[in-house]
Amino acid sequence: MKKHLCIALILLVSFMSCKKKDALSEKVKLTSYVNTFTGTDGPGNTYPGAVVPFGMVQLSPDNGLPGWDRIAGYFYPDSTIAGFSHTHLSGTGAGDMYDLLVMPLNSRFTESLTPEGRYRPYSKFSHDQEKASPGYYLVDLLSSGIKAELTTTARVGFHQYTFPEDEKSQIILDLGYSLNWDKPVDTKITIEDNQTISGYRKSTGWAKDQRVYFVMTFSKAFDTAQLFKNSEEKDSISVTGKFTRIVANYKTSEDEKIQVKVALSSASIAGARKNLEVELPHWDFEQTVEKASNIWETYLSKIKIKGTESQKELFYTNLYHVFLTPSLHSDIGGAYKGADGKVHIANGYNKYDTFSLWDTFRATHPLYTILAPKETQDMVKSFLSHYDETGLLPVWSLAGNETNMMIGYHAVPVIVDAYFKGIPMDSKKALEACVASATEKGRQIDTYMELGYVPTSEEGESWSVSKTLEYAYDDWCIAQLAEALGKEGIKKIFLERANNWKNLYDSKSTFFRPKSETGKFSSPFSAKAYTREFCESNAWQYFWFVPHDINGLINTLGKEQFTAKLDSMFTYYPSSEDKLPIFSTGMIGQYAHGNEPSHHVSYLYNNIGQHWKTQQMVRKIIETQYSTKPNGYCGNEDCGQMSAWLVFSSMGLYPVNPADGIYSITSPFVKEAAIQLENNKQFVITTENQSKENFYIQSITFNGNPYNELTISHKQIMAGGKLHFVLGNVPNKELIKK
Repeated sequence: MKKHLCIALILLVSFMSCKKKDALSEKVKLTSYVNTFTGTDGPGNTYPGAVVPFGMVQLSPDNGLPGWDRIAGYFYPDSTIAGFSHTHLSGTGAGDMYDLLVMPLNSRFTESLTPEGRYRPYSKFSHDQEKASPGYYLVDLLSSGIKAELTTTARVGFHQYTFPEDEKSQIILDLGYSLNWDKPVDTKITIEDNQTISGYRKSTGWAKDQRVYFVMTFSKAFDTAQLFKNSEEKDSISVTGKFTRIVANYKTSEDEKIQVKVALSSASIAGARKNLEVELPHWDFEQTVEKASNIWETYLSKIKIKGTESQKELFYTNLYHVFLTPSLHSDIGGAYKGADGKVHIANGYNKYDTFSLWDTFRATHPLYTILAPKETQDMVKSFLSHYDETGLLPVWSLAGNETNMMIGYHAVPVIVDAYFKGIPMDSKKALEACVASATEKGRQIDTYMELGYVPTSEEGESWSVSKTLEYAYDDWCIAQLAEALGKEGIKKIFLERANNWKNLYDSKSTFFRPKSETGKFSSPFSAKAYTREFCESNAWQYFWFVPHDINGLINTLGKEQFTAKLDSMFTYYPSSEDKLPIFSTGMIGQYAHGNEPSHHVSYLYNNIGQHWKTQQMVRKIIETQYSTKPNGYCGNEDCGQMSAWLVFSSMGLYPVNPADGIYSITSPFVKEAAIQLENNKQFVITTENQSKENFYIQSITFNGNPYNELTISHKQIMAGGKLHFVLGNVPNKELIKK
């Protein structure tokens, strides 16, 4: 009896221990799965520093060196840090921002000169003495023995520097710092007292008129301070003017901490001061780190997955990158610098900017409609305020500027998608703005309206084929909105324009080809060649961009030929003699996952009844084109688009047409994904027999009932429910019976 009792007690203790471990494992923070260094090597162009979701401040280290690899300021293979600036772009192909560089120094430092002969301190550092997590960054500056820690609120950067004992410790603020495309044109520093400075930095680059106003406060009064204008030193702390650098001098004891807070505004110094007062009135660095981490936990918890540790790391690292942009642009009080150069007030909403729309309209914004509907509402309002200021919707807006980078008028599908998903908006103004952007005289839209296509040009990058296809898609979106609002005349015009993709189809080559103004196809023509007629792509990659009329495209070729061409897309590899441009990366045949035009193509097998090939190819892309290593992106991360593809595809979904509220289905990569919806409902995706080998769908049920579709609607997702997949290692070609 005693023996049995002992065994029972042992089993009970063991059971309780397991339960305790399970409980503890459930409490593992999702932020612990995020690797903020992913994308900082290779073509990813991401940064590792501190930021909160959609934050105005992106406080991150800069290596201080120019070049394509360092567009985000930081490149993992480098070994120097020039300081910590407060604004950065995530995953773009153009370098800008880097505002307000802060750097701690002491007497151990040796002076460094830039190639232009300008003094700039560089510190050596090692990745062994560097770490980061969402909302936090730490590095030991080996050249000085100073430990640097960074965190942030939405509008305020918070630095904590731990100094060794030194008679000549310093903290430098550099407004003259420039990198890649960014150059300062006007700066001002005012020393208000021995713990407070303020001023502004106005610069030009990709954003032609960027304005950053700031208030900077120190936890310890500086002993003395010098202002510099070019190389001329000014000793008086009462001097104000167009200075580019200030040096605050300290005597520090061993392990002494000095903290610095830097609040930003695009509108005024007063706005920056208010942002500081409201968002960070205290000096508790650890509390700020914890708050930033908790904000990230809230956003990452919008989707809770089950899977292997490596799957969780990959999923949450990509979900983290989805929420880095767009960036908050308005102050606490709503003021912001508009695209017309004037200061405006965002009444009742947050003004956002940094809209990489050519990339993000495809999957990032549809993902926001599920995970961040309130932010989506404010993004649409931001689009319409841009329309109020300029007469057009944004194309690629940045820091209160229109850069006109890339093509299309892709704020349109974002607006239309949001409208049909029930995101509140001024629909009348939205349609008005969409029509205005689709009928402007610039960017060859006037010629497109006249001819029904954009003709090839003898000069420059005309991108004529890409423009025609993308304009036609955006036109279809406008027609849908016009129909919903009862505007039959507008609907008719834009439905006709939506068919313009047909005007460049060449039945002889079975590709879309450039045409002259007289209607003659250009020769010679090579489908795999990268020419100025295709935007960052070739004819293979742009052939599939008719997302609003996939069936029409299939019928144009015939199903058999369409199928053969789709197979060839993934098997016809570039030859060793082919010269691939910098944006053609992540190649699987002619498919280039490193750039956005290809992103929906693997899902098109669903449209021709060969769904198992979609399942096979999507899994191949996930496993070969993504990792959490520093070079974990096969192309520019592009403000969330590369990551949104991974997030959607890991759950077995993708919006082939980003504005019709329909998601194409494939086999999930993770075991389970529970989406916590804003309406307090859950949409749960579960799998059975999930493994590396088992990626073919054997059967699907939805809310317990057999599901015989390869698509699911946004409406179904928002109603909540359970989508269940049974997986296996061989295709079930009879999965969908019609």
